[in-house]
Amino acid sequence: QVQLVESGGGLVQAGGSLRLSCAASGRTFSSHHMGWFRQTPGKEREFAAGISRSGITSYAESVKGRFTISRDGAKNTVYLQMNSLKPEDTAVYYCAADSKDWPPSSPDYWGQGTQVTVSS
Repeated sequence: QVQLVESGGGLVQAGGSLRLSCAASGRTFSSHHMGWFRQTPGKEREFAAGISRSGITSYAESVKGRFTISRDGAKNTVYLQMNSLKPEDTAVYYCAADSKDWPPSSPDYWGQGTQVTVSS
C-alpha cells in the first residue's frame, strides 16, 4: 500500500509560481513510477508530469519548459515546481503512483488532490 498526500496548492496570479509536494508512505514507494495529473470540472483527468523509478522525467507538451518534477527518495516526497503559470493551468492536481506503466497511465494509488487556481 502507498499513501499519498498532496500540499502546496493555492491561488496565484498568472506568471507566478507554486510548488506542489506529495508526501508518500509505504514500503513499495521506491518501486513505483510517480506522476502528477490534473483535472478541471467537465474535462478528463490528464497527465501533466511523471518521474520514473530511476529518475527519468516526462512532461505533457502543455507544461514542458514551465513545470519540473523531482523526487526526493530520502524524504519519500515528489515535487512539482510550476513556473510561469497560466490560467489554463487551473485544475485540481493529483499525485499518483503507478507500479507498471511508463509514463504513468493507470496509477494504482491516488492522492486526494490539491486545488491550483491561476487568475488572469
